Amino acid sequence: MRIGVSERSGYAVADVRVGARWMVERVRAARDAGLESLFLGEHHSTGGAYYQNVPMLGRVLAEWGDRPVGALFLLPLWHPVLLAEQVGTLASLAPGRFILQCALGGGDEQFGGMGVPLRGRVARFEWTLDVLRRLLAGEEVTTDDPLAIRAARGGPLPPEPVDVWIGASAPAAIDRAARLGDGWIAAPGLTPAEAARQIEEYRSSCALHRRPVGVTAIRRDIHVGVDPADAWRVAGPILSHGYRGLNPDSLVVGGPAEVANAFAHLADLGYSDVLVRHLADDQQEVLASYERLAAVCSDLVGGQPDPPIVT
Repeated sequence: MRIGVSERSGYAVADVRVGARWMVERVRAARDAGLESLFLGEHHSTGGAYYQNVPMLGRVLAEWGDRPVGALFLLPLWHPVLLAEQVGTLASLAPGRFILQCALGGGDEQFGGMGVPLRGRVARFEWTLDVLRRLLAGEEVTTDDPLAIRAARGGPLPPEPVDVWIGASAPAAIDRAARLGDGWIAAPGLTPAEAARQIEEYRSSCALHRRPVGVTAIRRDIHVGVDPADAWRVAGPILSHGYRGLNPDSLVVGGPAEVANAFAHLADLGYSDVLVRHLADDQQEVLASYERLAAVCSDLVGGQPDPPIVT
């Protein structure tokens, strides 16, 4: 199993420079902990300090090194020519492999703020992905529907093929990920039982479409303490007020051994990648949790953990 990071992009800060600095510090900490991949997400029209993935990824690539890197794009909100240019530029900056994560997105406020109708977003997702792939492969593209594009070409072209991981949770979306993607990203709020059921749905869909099972990634929101008591000292007050609408059973809180056990259970289910996001707000607590993640990675590589503990 590979452990990567889906770094948080939104911060409740009075000075927007502080949140930007925290993101850079967290990426450095993830690098130093030996995490194997880095991703930034996407959201729009938030009204707060939500740092956009393209410029921020360009900045933190200077910290990350040559391990795989990528960004999540909500495809129905993008013009494919503009996105191809952004992806090609990021892939040119990255010394290692670039991975395109994508999803449908949702929310009246987000789509309305971008002037894009929610209705028809599935068809627009598939069209944008098709055009994007053709542009990234160096093709000249002309289309009439849903947008009129004339003799478009992308550039710069990525130095190597860009893998596409598709985020999906509903059965139809999981089937679409199997049909169109090089990998599937499970939703962060899945309980262990739901994660087991959905990975089987993905495998079945891959078989139905006669496609190989691709990358199977799942995000887990976590806090790693010195031991379980220390972890709950930080996480307990956050969870007591509810956390991002996620099922508490989907969160991973504990010392390095407990977190390693939870990740090992996901590996046993067949997940190839766990993408972590820290649930704490306090910057020093997050950086300390990153330091302890190094021990988690070591436990997973060096031996067989005990039966899983997911809290």
